[in-house]
Amino acid sequence: MKKVTLLGSTGSIGQNSLKVIESNSDKLELFAIAANNNIELLAKQARKFKCKYVVCNEKYKKELSRNLPPATKILTGIEGMIEISTKKETNIVLCAVVGTAGLKPVFEAIKAKKDIALASKEVLVMAGEIVMNEVKKNGVKMLPVDSEHNAIFQCLEGRKETDVQKIILTASGGAFRKNTIQEMNNATYKNALAHPTWNMGPKITIDCATLMNKALEIVEAHWLFNMPAEKIDVVIHPQSIIHSMVEFIDGTILAQMSITDMKLPIQYALLYPEKRRALETLSLPQIGTLTFEAPDRKKYPSLNFAYESIQKGGTMPAVMNAANEIAVEKFRTDIIKLPKIWNIIEKTIAAHKTIKHPTLEQIIEADLWARTKAVSKKIIPV
Repeated sequence: MKKVTLLGSTGSIGQNSLKVIESNSDKLELFAIAANNNIELLAKQARKFKCKYVVCNEKYKKELSRNLPPATKILTGIEGMIEISTKKETNIVLCAVVGTAGLKPVFEAIKAKKDIALASKEVLVMAGEIVMNEVKKNGVKMLPVDSEHNAIFQCLEGRKETDVQKIILTASGGAFRKNTIQEMNNATYKNALAHPTWNMGPKITIDCATLMNKALEIVEAHWLFNMPAEKIDVVIHPQSIIHSMVEFIDGTILAQMSITDMKLPIQYALLYPEKRRALETLSLPQIGTLTFEAPDRKKYPSLNFAYESIQKGGTMPAVMNAANEIAVEKFRTDIIKLPKIWNIIEKTIAAHKTIKHPTLEQIIEADLWARTKAVSKKIIPV
């Protein structure tokens, strides 16, 4: 029986994770959960799964305590997430928090020799070098939950690193694949949320519309699979059936295919190395056709930012990620048009002086610097 600590239980990944845990209750037990502010749902989840520990934002602690039995211990903030992630009872930590809040809890969990099921890209985008070094040092597993990285993980299993020609991340193309930049300039936040194949949280859906999601995945893949940037490629695959591929030096390509359901990679990560029957399987005759096209890097400069951040290394990926988060929020609140997201990222990374091989504290400082810089008058276009 694996005891799971779930960070980000009320989001899209978190809710799917709970379904996986419930349907595999003979193998998985939910030990502790954390969420920021969806207190009603958090309390409902904690009661249903009889969680020993629950973590929330400090300002909601009293409200949460009124909705939980006295035996449930309530903790708060990053410190609370670190505590539940390092408890001796915890076997695996599934990190699904949005943004940078998962970095320290994951890092401390690795030091406490806990396996990690990672859905939060920011952990490896911000601190890939430090985190993966700690993974090797402590002999724990870093199991990707992202459908693309989970696919690559499966395709690489049992293979030599030297046999890999390149890894190929697939992208749906998002809401604006068929639109021009001029048309995208008039796109609303609601338009950008209309993802053609996946049902995900709002932030990641906007990132799919700008291909920044794929940029973050390039950086994540670089660290997760120890792969140089020149061996990481992206292809647009509108059907989202092939979740990613690996090309080997003999010219063969292995692809992982499945329906667009996040419960599949979540289940694979939590139960690894065991495979279990899926609730729904893929019907190739029903799909009929799979198509591919090269991404337009002039229309979507996000990919250029990813390769540049890997080349410059150090604190640059953290700065790219932070600038994007600020830019997406500005788009959400109608301060900027969608293409200006790229403008903010480009100007912010251009203004940054990279620190090579930074400490965790320097990465967090760079993240804060980028957030301040990205809202300055010199960066935000009028």
